Amino acid sequence: MAEEFFKLDSEERGEVLQVAASESGRPNYLLEKDIWVVWALSQLFTADFGQHLVFKGGTALSKAYDVIQRFSEDVDLTYDIYALAPDLVGELEGIDPIPETRSQRKKLTDAIRQELLPAWINGTALPYISSALAQMGGVKARADECNVYIEYEPLVPPSKYAIPRVKLEFGARSSGEPSTPHNVVCDAAAYVENVTFPTATPRVMNTSRIFWEKATAAHVYCLQGESGISQRFSRHFYDLAKLEQAGYVGEALAQNEVAQAVAIHKNAFFEEKDERQTRIDYIAAVTGSIRLMPSGSGIVALRKDYEAMVADGLLFEEAQPFDQLMLACSQIQEKINAAMKAK
Repeated sequence: MAEEFFKLDSEERGEVLQVAASESGRPNYLLEKDIWVVWALSQLFTADFGQHLVFKGGTALSKAYDVIQRFSEDVDLTYDIYALAPDLVGELEGIDPIPETRSQRKKLTDAIRQELLPAWINGTALPYISSALAQMGGVKARADECNVYIEYEPLVPPSKYAIPRVKLEFGARSSGEPSTPHNVVCDAAAYVENVTFPTATPRVMNTSRIFWEKATAAHVYCLQGESGISQRFSRHFYDLAKLEQAGYVGEALAQNEVAQAVAIHKNAFFEEKDERQTRIDYIAAVTGSIRLMPSGSGIVALRKDYEAMVADGLLFEEAQPFDQLMLACSQIQEKINAAMKAK
């Protein structure tokens, strides 16, 4: 009879991780962290509040769609704004509710980030996760305004890039739609017999919206130059290249309403300026002016970050050279702009 992973003692769990690492060729510290990621998703989406959550981002591309062959450590989640703030969105309609004026948008943002979301996280999500963890031998969870952190004692030495902590990052200024349910399993499960691992069935943001959210984020990075340098940003460019390789970019280009919804939402709530301090227009980006090729210090920092990601074993495949990745992103840029200008 198969035994549950978390009911094994620490030595047995360490042995299971070593077997999975040997069979898969993946670092055991990543396999361990992945188990905690799936466990967290299982807890969240079997809770009563799980019906209002949508799982998104790179971890969703990896775990739900098997699009990217890299380890994505943070769990990005949207709490449906229509459920969290029904009184504030009122009669607003659409994929995402967008207040008409800047002052109304600021009022909504402040209410969510300073009051509603922290109150829900600290009053509902954190106690729920903490209660589940209390049955597992003292693993602790903590929270700040918009995140819950599960900090586990690692069975194997961790790395500097993938620390022994799962970050559940919550947002609540959109609906997260379109989304569909997907089954999620632990990476180790395919390599170890007679042990059962956590599973989950989260509602997952569709690839079209994930693509447009990542493409517009990369666009901002490219326009901000030196001021936009950020660690761990190369993963977005890698994800875009993998989405194209898997055939999802054409699907995203066909869903113009999703591109428009993402652009309108970011224009309303995520104001950014380029290196000349000019406001970035996301509508212009998704209608034929997107940039996916950084330059100058931006591309230098991106190369360094990509090489660090590869060196730490976060890619589960032979990594393509950075210059080839940038060529792929350049081709995606051309494809997007040509298609969206033609609409």
